[in-house]
Amino acid sequence: MHTFHQALILGYGRSGKAAERLLTSEGCRTDVLAEESADELDLAKQLAAEKYEVCIVSPGFALSHPWVSAVRAAGIPLLSELELGWSRHKGKTVAVTGSNGKSTAVKWIHETLELAGLKSALGGNYGIPASEAVMKHPDSDWLVLEVSSFQLETVQEFRPDISILLNILPNHLDRHGSMEEYRRTKARVFGPAEAGSETCIVPASLVHTLKAALPDERKRVTFGTETDADFRYDSGRIFQGTTSILNLCGTPFDSPVIGGCTGAAMAAFLSVSGISFDLARQSAERYNPLPHRQQRLGELDGVVYINDSKATNLAAMAAALEAAGGHIHLIAGGLPKESDYTFVKEILAERVRSIYVIGQASRAMYEAWNGVCLCVECGTLNEAFNRAREASRAGDTVLLSPGCASFDQFNGFEDRGEQFEELFRGAEGRRV
Repeated sequence: MHTFHQALILGYGRSGKAAERLLTSEGCRTDVLAEESADELDLAKQLAAEKYEVCIVSPGFALSHPWVSAVRAAGIPLLSELELGWSRHKGKTVAVTGSNGKSTAVKWIHETLELAGLKSALGGNYGIPASEAVMKHPDSDWLVLEVSSFQLETVQEFRPDISILLNILPNHLDRHGSMEEYRRTKARVFGPAEAGSETCIVPASLVHTLKAALPDERKRVTFGTETDADFRYDSGRIFQGTTSILNLCGTPFDSPVIGGCTGAAMAAFLSVSGISFDLARQSAERYNPLPHRQQRLGELDGVVYINDSKATNLAAMAAALEAAGGHIHLIAGGLPKESDYTFVKEILAERVRSIYVIGQASRAMYEAWNGVCLCVECGTLNEAFNRAREASRAGDTVLLSPGCASFDQFNGFEDRGEQFEELFRGAEGRRV
């Protein structure tokens, strides 16, 4: 574990504040730079005058940010806040990354570990910075981390005991620039490429793609729906070889989308960690899905309303469409992360009756999808909700699954989902 005498912290959101508290508790002197606190000239002077041993970077700062470039030019090592917190943890660590499903997976893992009588600290991209989690739970047996690609950009020695990559789908290309770079960044969750005792859990379909990060000598376990996966989902059950080891029927994980990903990955984790499959079944039965993630709000006049505001990329939207069935009236749009809207056209044609697009992406989505089914540019969520409600009939589903980020019109996906819920409750209250 590296300790420091003087550190610079870039960013003063929750992760920056957590890093400051951790370092200060160890006797390290810290200086903080937030977006509004200094210009580049001031930073250059400060870097020249001080003797910083490390710069802790909050995930909001991309490697291309001028401040990050200035720090690197000054020869100061960068360190992710995630890695800082992880390095202070004395127990085992499981880290989960992927384009979709991370929060659901870490919540299920955390609850299963606690059901097993183990002390588990949950943190990372889940909402609790790793530095905060380890300070609050210094004696935890397990540190369960949700890990984003933003956090992985600046890890150096991060090497969890068990790393899980759920999937890699187009996402955050506005920051990473290309799918190749995005994949390379995600693969950093496995740690340095040389062989160690750690276990890497990966989709069977990605083993070849990730060969550079996962050479043959590394310990890896595969999962998915493929017949050659070590842990395979089929019809509500997870199989190891021909043996059914985990029954997910009747739980929130009973679907090819989430079962073939999170369910099968969970079985792989259990096999490596020595936790009972029966405990995972029990925690799955008790599992309370997170808000804004395929969250069923209720029915109005026989129409089901689903809040999937967390779907901030098109792959997540496609998963929600598959899970919702058919006869869907889709509300989509927002701040685009991607420019190719064509790969979801097939599932739109299969399952969607009408689409109501909002936000900055609305024109591009309209042009891409209007020939597939009825597509209406609405501008605002309020108008989209009202148009979808007017068009829907008993047996249909109104689904908010934007496929975009939210910051063009909202304060975050939570705000967007909460406004959708308010519209639902308001319509419910107006029924006679």
